[in-house]
Order: sequence, then structure tokens, then C-alpha cells
Amino acid sequence: MTDGDGWLVCSLGHRHWGRFGAAGLLAVAPGPYVLLQHRAPWSHGGDTWGVPGGARTSTETAEQAARRETAEETRLDLTALELVDEHVADHGAWTYTTFVGTVPDRLPVVPERESIDLRWVPVDEVTDLPLHPAFADAWPALRAKLP
Repeated sequence: MTDGDGWLVCSLGHRHWGRFGAAGLLAVAPGPYVLLQHRAPWSHGGDTWGVPGGARTSTETAEQAARRETAEETRLDLTALELVDEHVADHGAWTYTTFVGTVPDRLPVVPERESIDLRWVPVDEVTDLPLHPAFADAWPALRAKLP
């Protein structure tokens, strides 16, 4: 548990996980494929697909949080990751930053307790999955940022 774990109600009246905001990573491999996480049923927005990510701590930048959460949730080797863009969902007192980063191949991943599954999904098949509502809202903007 970190000091960022907890709920916050933003200035728009929405309830969000992450007292200091949250961040995630949309990893992109040649094809193109994107790495998506099937979230555990007990998690916020559970049993839907989205990017690995989570709450920021009080001392982390959004990028640090995205890298930490992705490593924790996927065991993805981030040494070859090259960040190319970002998308910020701004809710006033709360933000979710999704970083778009490229990797050289569909690298191995290992699901942990917050994941039912992790999968490299062809970009054209992303919307065939039941997406986390916030990821579904952000997907058109994120797709436009893919290299």
C-alpha cells in the first residue's frame, strides 16, 4: 500500500482511485499490437480491458508511476521502452496520464493478482474487447498517437 492508494472525488464529481492522480502505459509493438490488461473483477472497473497502471504516490511523477505500475502488473521489460507521446484525462483535482511507448517486439509479460490476463492485441481488435469505460473514452485519442 502506498500513500496514493485511496479514493478521491474530482471537481467534476467523479470518484477516482489514486489520491494524487494515476497513470498508465500503452505499450506498442510492431504490427501494431498494444499490450492490454484484463482487470481482476475486484479492481476498479474490474472485468474490463485497459492499460496497466494505477495510483501515483505523493512523490512520483506521472511517468514514474506509469513505469512502476506497469512493471509491477506485467513484469514487462521496460529497458527497451521508448516513450513517444502521452494523453492526459484532466478532471481538475485529478488526472490520469496514459503514456504511449514503443517496444521492439511483443515482449513476454506475466499477469499478477490485479490481472485476469495480459495480451498483445492487434490495434484493429481493441474495440472488440469490453473496455474499461475511461480507456474506451481515451482510445480514439490514444490510437491517433500510435507511431
